[in-house]
Amino acid sequence: MARITVFDSGLGSLSIIKPIQKICKVDIIYFADQQNFPYGSKTKKQLEQIIRKSINLLQKEFNPELIVIGSNTPTILFENTNKKILGVNPPIKEAALKSKTKNVAILATETVVKSKNLSNYIKKLNISKKIKVHKINASNLVELVESGKFIKNKVYCKKIIKNSLKDIFLNNKIDTVTLSSTHLAFLKSILKSEFPNICFIDPGENVAKKVFGKIKTRQSERNSLKIFSSDQTKNFQNNLIQLGIKNKVRFLSI
Repeated sequence: MARITVFDSGLGSLSIIKPIQKICKVDIIYFADQQNFPYGSKTKKQLEQIIRKSINLLQKEFNPELIVIGSNTPTILFENTNKKILGVNPPIKEAALKSKTKNVAILATETVVKSKNLSNYIKKLNISKKIKVHKINASNLVELVESGKFIKNKVYCKKIIKNSLKDIFLNNKIDTVTLSSTHLAFLKSILKSEFPNICFIDPGENVAKKVFGKIKTRQSERNSLKIFSSDQTKNFQNNLIQLGIKNKVRFLSI
């Protein structure tokens, strides 16, 4: 029986649960550390302490075979050598291959966009020098998801998305975009509606393939999902219900 934990600062990484369950059977513990939302506004030192604390807590409470850091922000900011821990990296290589204009964009949190770590990560990929990578701060879009506005007020969300991205996409001839925050996958339908000529790439499938590669010989008989939150469990539960997720949200102190 395979057990994995997935954690993030909120509901964002629930977007990678379906891709994982689609290709493998596994018991998933999801931890939404809402007490520390948003990761993207924390200093590198603060975030390092939060991530270390979360990993230790999940290891102690659930003893999983695999821990998935479901957020792009800590994945980019910290190097990981522990084979038991997986992160979420922006699928820039895939974007570079798909782009016809040779202009791709990374939608990520402010902390990631401003970090040298992201620039170093891009360099290590050795993509063609003809490809120009535009780093775009999408922290305001992440907030649309975590606040639940993407469910309750889609008209408002469309306005914010259009105002935030239209000129940047148009002026830079961007035709391919990586949703380099797992929260943003929940906005994909709106993004595609507003920008039908742009290809948006969700990292969820890549994460699912990595998980499958780690646990394929130790799968469970069926998929299961338990959800925990470090704060505002009632509000979190209400947002999940709006998403069609009826699993009970339990409190877990960080």
